[in-house]
Amino acid sequence: MPTIKNIGVIGAGQMGSGIAHVCAASGYDVVLMDVSDEILQKAIAGITKNMDRQVQKGKLAEADKAAALGRIKTSTDMAAFGDSDLVIEAATENEALKREIFKKLVPNLKAEALVATNTSSISITRLAASTDRPAKFMGMHFMNPVPLMQLVELIRGIATDEETFSAVRELTLKIGKTAAVAEDFPAFIVNRILLPMINEAVYTLYEGVGGVEAIDTALKLGANHPMGPLELADFIGLDTCLAVMQVLYEGLADSKYRPCPLLVKYVEAGWVGRKVGRGFYDYSKNPPVPTR
Repeated sequence: MPTIKNIGVIGAGQMGSGIAHVCAASGYDVVLMDVSDEILQKAIAGITKNMDRQVQKGKLAEADKAAALGRIKTSTDMAAFGDSDLVIEAATENEALKREIFKKLVPNLKAEALVATNTSSISITRLAASTDRPAKFMGMHFMNPVPLMQLVELIRGIATDEETFSAVRELTLKIGKTAAVAEDFPAFIVNRILLPMINEAVYTLYEGVGGVEAIDTALKLGANHPMGPLELADFIGLDTCLAVMQVLYEGLADSKYRPCPLLVKYVEAGWVGRKVGRGFYDYSKNPPVPTR
């Protein structure tokens, strides 16, 4: 079974930063890569802030925090992945973009290096086919926020070999996560169930069955959900929600997965949730107020 010591992470956004955080905190050397030093500096600041929070809660020792941060190197050049035993891609949920990343990545990897994608919905088999190592490629779908959420979905492509799967499953356990094994169907397990619920909540708003606050209150108190579906959609990002629904709709050809027109309209307006300050709620107000 391949030995994983050095881990590369492509994409220093919320997901990539979280993956780098948990891997470094578990003793792995990490190279975090993105397109600019500005993005990388922001990512390191965010990781430091999150680790400080863990120190305050007694979940991480100050010395361990310093050691973990020391294990994270940053780069804007894929050549930095030359020593990586595993590279995890955590870019935007866009298949064309991910394929382009893999084409640029593979010439920089050693022959035995494994590749994983953090896609939340796209075919692992198709993505693997855009690399030179489909047998050493698989899905490793972390949940957001990565340091807090315990689950990682592990997904084999049709060509993924058993050694790759075993090595990635072992890594998942070593970084303190629980693995759920999913087949390579559109959106896997979590998003196959979660995103249609969110989409239905948007339809419920679109059709005037209830307002934003009524829908979220109903699910929080009526189904004991920690967040309402529209609040959760804003947290995930409405652009990501729409991308997953489109994968489900196109991949399974079932009308029940049709993205709600209101979800499409919000994304077209650029109102994609918390990350831009506006989605189903306006986050410039305290507390946030519904936008519809």
